[in-house]
Amino acid sequence: MAKKGNRVQVILECTEHKTSGKPGTSRYITTKNKKNTPERMELKKFNPILKKVTTHKEIK
Repeated sequence: MAKKGNRVQVILECTEHKTSGKPGTSRYITTKNKKNTPERMELKKFNPILKKVTTHKEIK
């Protein structure tokens, strides 16, 4: 039986990678509670292609 709750999986994508001109994308998968954080998530995560910590925003 599946769990019931407000937790949903979200994908975080790097915002700085598009302007760098390098191929590929940096994405992370995480979960969030939709009841507590209805707006889009924004976290600082490591981008292995750019080799630095960048801002990752939630995508659709």
